[in-house]
Amino acid sequence: MNPEGTERNTRPGTPGEGADRAAGTDPGTAPVSRAGRAADAGTDTGGGRQHSAVVVGGGLAGITAALRLAESGVRVTLLEGRPRLGGLAFSFRRGDLTVDNGQHVYLRCCTAYRWFLDRVDGARLAPLQDRLDVPVLDVAHPRGPRLGRIRRDNLPVPLHLARSLAGYPHLSLAERASVGRAALALKKLDPADPALDGIDFATWLGRHGQSPRTVEALWDLVGIPTLNAPAPQASMGLAAMVFKTGLLSEPGAADIGWAHVPLGELHDTRAAKELDALGVRTLLRTKAERISRTDEGRWAVDVPGERIEADAVVLAVPQHETHGLLPEGALDDPDRLLDIATAPILNLHVVYDRKVLKRPFFTALGSPVQWVFDRTDSSGLTGGGQYLAVSQSAAQDEIDEPVAALRAKYLPELERLLPAARGAGVRDFFVTRERTATFAPAPGVGRLRPGARTRAPGLYLAGAWTATGWPATMEGAVRSGFSAAGAALSALGRRHDHPLQEAV
Repeated sequence: MNPEGTERNTRPGTPGEGADRAAGTDPGTAPVSRAGRAADAGTDTGGGRQHSAVVVGGGLAGITAALRLAESGVRVTLLEGRPRLGGLAFSFRRGDLTVDNGQHVYLRCCTAYRWFLDRVDGARLAPLQDRLDVPVLDVAHPRGPRLGRIRRDNLPVPLHLARSLAGYPHLSLAERASVGRAALALKKLDPADPALDGIDFATWLGRHGQSPRTVEALWDLVGIPTLNAPAPQASMGLAAMVFKTGLLSEPGAADIGWAHVPLGELHDTRAAKELDALGVRTLLRTKAERISRTDEGRWAVDVPGERIEADAVVLAVPQHETHGLLPEGALDDPDRLLDIATAPILNLHVVYDRKVLKRPFFTALGSPVQWVFDRTDSSGLTGGGQYLAVSQSAAQDEIDEPVAALRAKYLPELERLLPAARGAGVRDFFVTRERTATFAPAPGVGRLRPGARTRAPGLYLAGAWTATGWPATMEGAVRSGFSAAGAALSALGRRHDHPLQEAV
């Protein structure tokens, strides 16, 4: 699961029965231009020559930067190499189904992504829980399967989770007490402290009395899907940010939201409508080949068959692609971008011939299955049955497993977790793989992540991998777009108000 998302895309298609839906496999096709309204594009709200910008990359970071720049009167061209917008959080067609490449969720504390949803008129299509409530099923207990819940009350932090923790059946009484003590210690930390980035989450948890079972049944239950790494492989700085913000900032901060429509409706269709209305010229299936300075000191972005000149450029593509496009001298040590490793996410999609899960989602212990979501309604499934999406984060050991092997492993596991699945017919089973789904949140990654500004005036960086303070999420991507656009507008002398001042 990738709660707040990241960027990359595949072309819609209808792979055959049991096919492996691999990401990043767009066939080469002619560029497509979707120009905004000419009248809007020519408007100058600054009283002089209209400034222009090119945004390279149409994921959430690039869309956000383009929206913010265009709203401030800048003429924007948005380049996207794939046939749609949205980056990693996208949808495709498989027969009669509309399938999300993977399950993406967000939290109430994800204020930047919530701004994005409001901006594209999509908040009602991705509602939040009234209160945090996560069913946790342990199928390895000696006395048989046990269901626990992580849920909150309306009491002040940290009492909002006290009753849930006190009754959590997957930990002993002593382990529950130790969690409370660790949470109080965590609340005192500053996630931006560089010293925290230098150690791993597991080491810190061990120092604060957390048993291996406590790590498995609570800390990793939340940490693996949000960080895309288990505790021993995660920076303590990023872990502190996740838990302090999500669980210890305010009672409702961790309430979960997710799209009840295909992600493409939010991140492509609705986003494109807003960009068009602002006069943004959107070029799909168009990749930047080179970025250079003009003789007049402006920027030139070369794309197939065209050179686009602009006052500012925002690079909102993955770190390795950014490295290849950076002009000389833009960063002190550009090769550090290549040291930001990536981590995979695996998603298994199962269509049953009958309903096997009553809840919208659950997470599991004592099983290789991590999180399971009901995607029946959003996919448009007809003819009865149920469509479940199984989201497997930090999937380095399984990302290249054949579909047949994954099917043989996970269908029995789902039957073990869901008695109603035993004997149910499987109408379809397929896999989506994101081999570079997120940046790896390893200790020390913080010093590698660059900010929005570069040493080259007018050139800015965006993407969940930049220095947002957040792990690789949809929230981090949108925040990076805010930062890049804000830096560009300030340099251009454009008055602008940050829509989310605390997100800077």
